[in-house]
Amino acid sequence: MDHEALAREMRGLREQVTGITDTAVAAADGLLIAADTADSIDAECLAALAAAGLGLARRTVQTAERGALRRTVTYGSGGCAAFYAVGDTALMVVLGDEGMDLDRLHQATQPALRRIDSILTSPAKATEGV
Repeated sequence: MDHEALAREMRGLREQVTGITDTAVAAADGLLIAADTADSIDAECLAALAAAGLGLARRTVQTAERGALRRTVTYGSGGCAAFYAVGDTALMVVLGDEGMDLDRLHQATQPALRRIDSILTSPAKATEGV
């Protein structure tokens, strides 16, 4: 996996949408893949909780026969957390302050999610000289 390309996608999203404070990408089982978070945030715990929440939301949408889950957003008094499915095997968490434009976020994440999915599913390049 190209970790630098993944980091570029996460930074690029932050540059496109005002109000994003933190981002993380995790496997669907909650294992952290990459994080661009403040030191005060336990990124591994965030990944595990996001996977659990996204899993519940995915099951709810399936049970209600509403198609494939796209995203879920949780609001708090200091901002929000948006959770996006990345294909069937991963997720992305975006944390934002109270001023984050969710409509802009949802627009900007669509191409980023496709690129992140491609990064995560592309075969690892063989290391030369090993």
